[in-house]
Amino acid sequence: MDDPYQTLGVAKSASQEDIRRAYRRLAKQHHPDLNPGNAKAEEVFKKVAAANDLLSDPEKRGRFDRGEIDAAGQEQAPRSSYRDYAEADAGRRYSRAGEAPPSWSDDDFADIFGSAFGGRGRGSGSDRPSRGQDEHYALTADFLDAVNGATRRLTLPDGRTLDAKIPPGTADGQVLRLRGQGGPGWNEGPPGDAMIEIHVPPHPFFRRDGQDIRMELPVTLSEAVLGGPIEAPTPAGPVRVRIPPGSDSGTELRLRGRGVPRHDHSSAGDLYATLRVVIGQPDDALKAFLRSWEPEHAVNPRPSMEPRP
Repeated sequence: MDDPYQTLGVAKSASQEDIRRAYRRLAKQHHPDLNPGNAKAEEVFKKVAAANDLLSDPEKRGRFDRGEIDAAGQEQAPRSSYRDYAEADAGRRYSRAGEAPPSWSDDDFADIFGSAFGGRGRGSGSDRPSRGQDEHYALTADFLDAVNGATRRLTLPDGRTLDAKIPPGTADGQVLRLRGQGGPGWNEGPPGDAMIEIHVPPHPFFRRDGQDIRMELPVTLSEAVLGGPIEAPTPAGPVRVRIPPGSDSGTELRLRGRGVPRHDHSSAGDLYATLRVVIGQPDDALKAFLRSWEPEHAVNPRPSMEPRP
């Protein structure tokens, strides 16, 4: 079994933040979605995930460092020395001068090899039920699914399928825990959990900013000058928005409660729409009007760009 510290490329004195950063870097490098058909990358990803599962848990990490569990999270048998058996009551391995050495029994061998090779001998304590390993997977979720919540099916390497419920407001890199869907337990112990890391690709025009969402909202010249209601997209569907008359490019509108909802739907952030005036292809009538138009209040749009004396 590989050393989890070597697998992640960190020292034994590494902080939890060092371990988290190393895991994220290696997971993205070897993720099966980014290496389709690459069995070697998939194997490395599994090892990286298993190492992170052990070292990211302070209790497991401490037990591993003390030699109580191995890199797979399994109980380590107590180390017994040769002298422990040589001087044990069950058939002493040394006899006084003149005494015949005792014979070895089948039970003696069972005790020795049970202790030395994983603890399945009598009294070793390793037959007690133990929890299965957590298994790590990744799932790509559409931006709107991550914001609004959805259920997506994940097909595992062994052919099983899991229905992962993505809560509203899920962020890129967030890990979902599906309890009891991991590796099988030992000796009727409970199964581990499935840990699913959610990857959210960028949206064409929405951008997440914490619980808020930002976007550019194109408007025509007449909409910007005259104002009025228009239809604007939001993650939950289109809504009517009123454009203030005389709006310039860069004018920001705030739509309260139209941002990212919280997991419990108790509240949501806001959506900030920045107006961008789109002239398009002007027709002859507009050109003729502009040539003869003399504004009552002339505006210099570039005062800060004029050279200083």
